[in-house]
Amino acid sequence: MSWAVEEWKEGLSPRVLQKIHELESQVDKLKKERQQRQYQLETLEAALQKQKQKVENEKNESAILKRENQSLMELCDNLEKAKQKILHDLQVKESQVNIQSGQLDSCKKDIERLEQELKR
Repeated sequence: MSWAVEEWKEGLSPRVLQKIHELESQVDKLKKERQQRQYQLETLEAALQKQKQKVENEKNESAILKRENQSLMELCDNLEKAKQKILHDLQVKESQVNIQSGQLDSCKKDIERLEQELKR
C-alpha cells in the first residue's frame, strides 16, 4: 500500500522531493511531540485529581477535628463549671465544719466550766 502513497511523488524534482521528505519528517516529529505532550497532560491531570482528592480529604479531616475540638472545649467548660461548684461546696462545708468546731470548743469550755462548778 505504501507504493500507492508514494505514487503521487513520481516525476517530482529532487528539490521538491527533498522538501516533501523534510515536511514528512517534521510531521512525524510533531506527531511524536504531540503524543509526549498528551501523555504529560494526562499525567498532570491524574496528579491534579489526586491532589484535589487529597485536599478534599484534608478538608474533611479538618472539619472532623474542628468538631472534636469544639466538643472537647465544651467538655472542658463543663468540667471547669463542675470544679467551681465543687470548690464552692467544699468552702461551704469547711465553713460549716469551722462553725461546728467553734461550737464544739465552746461546748467543751462550757462543760469544763460546769464540771469545775460541780467540783466546787
